[in-house]
Amino acid sequence: MSNPYTIGIDYGTDSVRALVVDTRTGESVGTAVHYYERWKKGLYCDAEASQFRQHPLDYLEGLESVVKGALAEAPAEVRQNVVGISVDTTGSTPVAVDRQGTPLALLPEFAHNPSGMFILWKDHTANAEAEEINRLAHGWGTDFTKYVGGIYSSEWFWAKILRTLRTDPAIRDKAFSWVEHCDWISAVLTGRTDPLTMKRSRCAAGHKAMWHEEFGGLPSEEFLTRLDPLLSGLRERLYTDTHTSDQAMGTISPEWAEKLGLPPSVVIGVGAFDAHMGAVGAGIEPYAFVRVMGTSTCDMLIALNEEIGHLLIRGICGQVDGSIIPGMLGTEAGQSAYGDYYAWFQRIVTEPVRELLGDAAADRLSEKLIPHLSEKAAQLPVTEHDPVATDWINGRRTPDANHTLKATLTGLSLGTDAVMVFKSLVEATAFGSKAIVDRYIQEGVPIRQVIAIGGVAKKSPFVMQTLSDVLNMPIRVARSDQACALGAAMNAAAAAGVHADLAAAQKAMGSGFDESYAPDPAKVSIYQKLYARYQSLGKFTEHNG
Repeated sequence: MSNPYTIGIDYGTDSVRALVVDTRTGESVGTAVHYYERWKKGLYCDAEASQFRQHPLDYLEGLESVVKGALAEAPAEVRQNVVGISVDTTGSTPVAVDRQGTPLALLPEFAHNPSGMFILWKDHTANAEAEEINRLAHGWGTDFTKYVGGIYSSEWFWAKILRTLRTDPAIRDKAFSWVEHCDWISAVLTGRTDPLTMKRSRCAAGHKAMWHEEFGGLPSEEFLTRLDPLLSGLRERLYTDTHTSDQAMGTISPEWAEKLGLPPSVVIGVGAFDAHMGAVGAGIEPYAFVRVMGTSTCDMLIALNEEIGHLLIRGICGQVDGSIIPGMLGTEAGQSAYGDYYAWFQRIVTEPVRELLGDAAADRLSEKLIPHLSEKAAQLPVTEHDPVATDWINGRRTPDANHTLKATLTGLSLGTDAVMVFKSLVEATAFGSKAIVDRYIQEGVPIRQVIAIGGVAKKSPFVMQTLSDVLNMPIRVARSDQACALGAAMNAAAAAGVHADLAAAQKAMGSGFDESYAPDPAKVSIYQKLYARYQSLGKFTEHNG
């Protein structure tokens, strides 16, 4: 019998990629990437207003492109031996849908309405709504935020829904329900998008929608209508039950089987968020701190329920039974900007060049700038008098979400140059990481190892060495450069029954590690002093910004 294969599909912020994987060995036999056409043009976004929207057509076009592209790379016989597909996406990235589960932007009358599109994870237009949710929840008989760190974020499900309902009457009148991207795209592959029967991701529901078994599902109707009568009746058009990602969403629809050239028996797994499946692909195990390092970071940690399930970990992005590995408590934290911070500085430098010397000169500079700054910054000494910055260029996700915060930079002089500023931004992102690690430890959750995945982890030795020095912990980098897609392929193998469970899939399909960083003792003590300055600057910024 030929080896069974699965396909992991990873929807990131800028692109989607697919990975075709041999379920017996974890070997990749084909991969492809597709960059979203509308997103690439900046359509439907307004960075100044923190509005970031993605058109569902970008997702659908990308799905077909990457699966066909990845299969074209694989040997011919692989196509007929694909047994499962699973999808991971960014999140919380919800969309308003009609009674059939169609995103409203796919209807002609809403084709160019950003409110009918997917509201990307980093959209912060709902800051005020998040604050309202927190005020009400903290005075309610049951605090529905207690399993999401005690603070609800504007990056999440309910805040985005409420903001949209308040600001767009046309969407409000047409929206029947709301669906997370990871649920919708998985349902599309099955051809069964009815929002009332669609299987919903435990990962998305628990971390972003305040779903918990203790509450009987989502927050109560009374709570939601007290928050705003516009939410009346929505709860019953959402869901009560949720599903872990080792389970099947269904089988592929005849339409998509024909479109992709796949067997009609392919199992479609329940979706999840990219960071959570990335942790699976990186080989997460209890008390391993897995950092998904890209435009932002997501930090994953799992533990036995009987060991820390009684804790309520303050200021993180949630603790959810089964959100990463079934049967274990999954926890999430992270930073709202990481690579995005470096990209911002790159734009600051290159945009005047673009305006004065043209696109070609600016593009050449952009290609070389960050590697050049990283090389030069690595050669600088680290002193306790260096400039210090905070990492809140897109607000603070954890610890203690506050997306109204801004970044700050202090300690500049006439001798400060671009390399020194860049160094301080890299250190700021590492200090923000340390604040998260310290919060876990303060809350009684040990961290026994650090694992890194993602573009920053694979491409930026200076960033990784700085992080190791600041954390004073060794860091291992997963070998796979597509750990999220690999984790999705592992979940697909479990959902399709190729492996007995997700742990068996991880063991058979894992890629191991190919790089490690150890802290430099000479820098650790200096970074402790700089971190104290970071904390002081952060307090000043928070109280005076």
